[in-house]
Amino acid sequence: MGFVVDLIREYGLGIVFLNVLIEQMGAPIPAYPVLVVTGALEGTSMARLGLLTLIAVVAALIADVLWYRAGKAYGHKVLGQICRISLSPDACIRQTESVYGRWGAKSLLVAKFVPGFASIASALAGVVGTPFRTFLLFDTLGALIWVGSAVFLGSLFSTTVEDLLDVLTALGKWGLLLLTVAFAVFLARKWLQRQRVVRSLKMPRISVGELADLHAQGICPTLIDVREPMLFEMGHIPGAHSWMAGGKKGKAAYENLLPSDQHRHGVVVYCDCPNEISAATVAKRLQRAGFSNVRPLEGGLSAWEAAGQLVEGVPDTVVTARVG
Repeated sequence: MGFVVDLIREYGLGIVFLNVLIEQMGAPIPAYPVLVVTGALEGTSMARLGLLTLIAVVAALIADVLWYRAGKAYGHKVLGQICRISLSPDACIRQTESVYGRWGAKSLLVAKFVPGFASIASALAGVVGTPFRTFLLFDTLGALIWVGSAVFLGSLFSTTVEDLLDVLTALGKWGLLLLTVAFAVFLARKWLQRQRVVRSLKMPRISVGELADLHAQGICPTLIDVREPMLFEMGHIPGAHSWMAGGKKGKAAYENLLPSDQHRHGVVVYCDCPNEISAATVAKRLQRAGFSNVRPLEGGLSAWEAAGQLVEGVPDTVVTARVG
């Protein structure tokens, strides 16, 4: 363990750069604790603390700009890849879309404090066409707030942090083992959280091929797009309705969305999350509200596009569902 502490003392700035870069690229390797520890080891030297802050902010911006460019170039397909890398619950895409849809680029000010949010928010900014200057301004401010808070805490509690490092050093290999176990538990918890969510939403899916065959036969199930309106407007399956969350509870809200004479061929719900998490969540709610033959679309919009099926712009009718 003493070797690790010496390594941080000697190459702390380089370690911080790599750690922040890797985390902001989506890997589940927390950088905030390393920033705090490095801030503590740099002590009261304002020049060193300033350099530490600059290096960490630059690392964060490099990763965020790469995700922004990827979102701009490849669209919403990038979002699911980030969730897979980060081991975040697949619902993180839907949550990020909701926050970004409400606050726009301003949400980047706090994005890095929310696990699984920062990388997706950066890519989403590119997907929805946020101007690069606007993105860069708010992302830089957000990175400064995130890094600055960690460095400030480290310098403020430098004595406490150094005492903790001394204890871990004294433990030798057991201290290193303790940190390794803690990190392994962190990863296992993230993975189990994802698996728990996936299992809770198990239900029959409809494939893209089956849905396309129904369309070819003139059978049109009611299609519900559960993504944020800003993404719905950029493209959706022909005939789909936009599902926009509101505050009213109860079955009446669903009946207003899907009058009985309009869903006699069933209901197909789709999103663009890994494992169709958002779509399955809404499908479960519709089932509990009394609707039968409700199925998520396997693979979501990405699978529909990959199969060469048509994607269209906004239909005349955009339906608002109020959910609890």
